[in-house]
Amino acid sequence: MQTETIQAPELARAEARIPRWMTLSGCLALLAMAVCRQFMFAIGFALGAGLGMLNYYWLHQAVETLLRAGQSRIPKWVVVKFLVRYPLAFGLVIVFFKTGWLRPIAILAGLFVPVAGIFIEAIIQLADGLVSRHP
Repeated sequence: MQTETIQAPELARAEARIPRWMTLSGCLALLAMAVCRQFMFAIGFALGAGLGMLNYYWLHQAVETLLRAGQSRIPKWVVVKFLVRYPLAFGLVIVFFKTGWLRPIAILAGLFVPVAGIFIEAIIQLADGLVSRHP
């Protein structure tokens, strides 16, 4: 069984599409919540989606920085962003849980927006692989 590897330009295009898919999936979910008049849930979802996307960007920056060739020392900002990601997300969820301002389940749902973007891109990659095998 032979496996194909993704070439660098294709990988770069896929990597560039993921934030667009995250934004699209988050906006579609917010639109659905607005249509259903779930405004407080939508605010919590938007907060969670913002945190999730910020987490994705910071993780992406950290991994890119760590994988760069020729760099002997990790910049402090990369370490700080890497260490702050989860305490920031958990802290905000706990604050809203304790105060009751927003529903924690809405924030947690928003945190999964990056998963939706990556899932959409994975489906595109699978479909592209299946189509390219059978011309």
